[in-house]
Amino acid sequence: MRPQNWCLGILIIIHTASLHLYVEPTQPPYSCDSSDPSTKVYPFCQTKLPISQRVEDLVSRLTLDEKISQLVDTAPAIPRLGIPAYEWWSEALHGVALQTTVRQGIRFNGTIRFATSFPQVILTAASFDVHLWYRIGQVIGKEARGIYNAGQATGMTFWAPNINIFRDPRWGRGQETPGEDPLVTGKYAVSYVRGVQGDSFEGGTLGEQLQASACCKHFTAYDLDNWKGMNRFIFDAQVTLQDLADTYQPPFQSCIQEGKASGIMCAYNRVNGVPNCADYNLLSKKARGQWGFYGYITSDCDAVSIIHDDQGYAKSPEDAVADVLKAGIVILFFSIAILELVLVSMLNIHARQGTGRNSQ
Repeated sequence: MRPQNWCLGILIIIHTASLHLYVEPTQPPYSCDSSDPSTKVYPFCQTKLPISQRVEDLVSRLTLDEKISQLVDTAPAIPRLGIPAYEWWSEALHGVALQTTVRQGIRFNGTIRFATSFPQVILTAASFDVHLWYRIGQVIGKEARGIYNAGQATGMTFWAPNINIFRDPRWGRGQETPGEDPLVTGKYAVSYVRGVQGDSFEGGTLGEQLQASACCKHFTAYDLDNWKGMNRFIFDAQVTLQDLADTYQPPFQSCIQEGKASGIMCAYNRVNGVPNCADYNLLSKKARGQWGFYGYITSDCDAVSIIHDDQGYAKSPEDAVADVLKAGIVILFFSIAILELVLVSMLNIHARQGTGRNSQ
């Protein structure tokens, strides 16, 4: 991902599962802190109310500027409502990761200094062991929750797994993926996502609470970085409808329908002339309409600006923002109605992850 401030995302995460980890009692960044009497009067802090009602109440209290501020990867605090800052971007491709060159939600600067690092995905996938993939996801989700509970995280939304189809070694990022087969890749996605988010191996037991949030990427037909003057930002993949249906879409469909992933990320590239992040048919009709996806959709970093600056698809930066919002991405804003709809989706996920103090 391109490490600049256009990265977006939204949260989701964590059921306070019982972790067999010892951590110092450092205070994690919770909203609705019980030690702050002012938060007790807000309905969105009342855990006995339905999540939908709490979310609607919180959205109704935000100003327009506050709403806009929450739709970027580094969301600032809203002190008047007792809402702490939040970092939407964290990585966990083969273990909870820290990139020191960019600002992310995980830190190894306290009692927890490391996390388990598993082999690259291409090697793990070669085991063809769905139970192993699930157990790896479980460890990642539990360690992520433990780091958060230790007060060393300001974000719990992890942009993994990478489930792109890898059929050309010239790509350069194939080691991040489960490989060339759509069926295997889909099964990997389901097992990993269920493990990270706290579901059972068979699925169906997740409920409203999430252990951590997984995000399947990069949607879709994305497998080129830089080849003979063509880079991933401007590449236009020419793909038949049959090849999309047979090859590139099945892993994402499995990730959504079986794995119940709480997030997906659209890819930089275009498919048949249309940028993935501005494709209403892909994001809203396919993912949300046909597959029943109810989580958040994030762009890759800088993907929105690229639609105008590099691809020339949008006539202006404002048009680029409008295009992606109308397509279904959760980023910035287009109108008050769309903005509030986006925030309701986002805050539903926030409530599911249990980062409110009274949800611990």
